[in-house]
Amino acid sequence: MHNFAFSKINYILLVIGLAIIILGFILMSGNGTTEEAFNPEIFSDTRIKVAPMVSLFGFVFVIVAILWPSKRSRV
Repeated sequence: MHNFAFSKINYILLVIGLAIIILGFILMSGNGTTEEAFNPEIFSDTRIKVAPMVSLFGFVFVIVAILWPSKRSRV
């Protein structure tokens, strides 16, 4: 029998958390401002407010996934 540090549910929650973090970083990405033209889209609510909160939620979710007790430790 293998003694892994995490159970299957921990790995599933960890992957979900990483997907949320990646989604937050994708929401933050986009075209920047060049020397020739100013892009006001860099100050949109999605990039400034929503995306960092999504990423923060993903990091908290990963911490919960790591700390989630497995069924082996409850018995």
